[in-house]
Amino acid sequence: MNIGIPKESRPFEYRVGLSPAGVEILTQSGHQVIVEHDAGALTGFSDKDYEKVGARLVFSPEESFGRADLVLKVSRPTRDELNWLRNGTTLAGFLHLASTRQDKIEIMLEKKITSIAYEQIQTADGSLPVLRPFSQMGGAMVAQIAARLLQNNWGGRGILMGGVPGVPPAEVVIIGGGMVGTSAAQMFLGMGAHVTVLDQNIGVLQRIWDRFPCIVTKLATKRNIESSVLYADVVVGAVLASGHRAPIVVTREMVRSMKPRSVIMDVSIDEGGCVETSRPTTHEHPVYIEENILHYCVPNITGAVARTATHAFVNAAMLYILEIADKGVEKAIATNPDIASAVNTHAGKMQHLSRTMAGKE
Repeated sequence: MNIGIPKESRPFEYRVGLSPAGVEILTQSGHQVIVEHDAGALTGFSDKDYEKVGARLVFSPEESFGRADLVLKVSRPTRDELNWLRNGTTLAGFLHLASTRQDKIEIMLEKKITSIAYEQIQTADGSLPVLRPFSQMGGAMVAQIAARLLQNNWGGRGILMGGVPGVPPAEVVIIGGGMVGTSAAQMFLGMGAHVTVLDQNIGVLQRIWDRFPCIVTKLATKRNIESSVLYADVVVGAVLASGHRAPIVVTREMVRSMKPRSVIMDVSIDEGGCVETSRPTTHEHPVYIEENILHYCVPNITGAVARTATHAFVNAAMLYILEIADKGVEKAIATNPDIASAVNTHAGKMQHLSRTMAGKE
């Protein structure tokens, strides 16, 4: 199989679709891997690193897309990238198509692109093995970024996350107790913050309470969310509905009720956001103020730690990538339910993808 690894074209996306170690596994299995010039440069992987393990370099994005049977990306494709794909190509990446523009979906359906969303690869026990490392890193990064945003020089309330003797720590409210929420809670606790976690699933709250008895846990009812954001210095939105747009759980009215210059971090923004006042930001301009509240809504948080993120991703995804390459996409989908659960478009039809409202770009 011809496998293409293009250079990511979205601003401030430093990650790459596959590391040289992953390329070596594919070439040793008899596949030809086409890598765009400087695709891994921002991650610390040189063209020579790829050539040493058998990759073939190309010098235009059109080649890396157009010559491939399987394209491996990180972020969802731009319109130009979709146009470069040949009909019937397979595209794999963190696609988040539930919140993309409808016209892009239509291009994929028209060209009969098979799209496989890494974030939706799901095992029989309901876990998301490829998304997991990014969720862990994203949750950890949320805590360190929030500590900075609380500082006066970033526009925050001027609060030290862990407080000092005689002065209480920051109040952190995390909505969603999945991998992002749990990882964030662990890091916030390590910094000395007082943490509250809300989730709709009592079993999730039990697991968090068993692991961190000092954390306050609440069911994520509208009333509990309303009362919790009132006292929060930091609100983390970590809501995931795999294959769906994230639901709005924090309304504009709730945002207005928060303490001035407190912080909202909407980690669900790659799925459309779970806060009504959220809109995507970038690593260059990560924060804006609305309703007198700082909003941090960067979709690719882990893109800022690209080398760690790429290595962790390859560790989690390589077996699936190799199976698709070795078996071919049709057989891989038919024989592996984990992969089948992540198929968003195939043979001109949508699968495992809910498009209930217009997405954000």
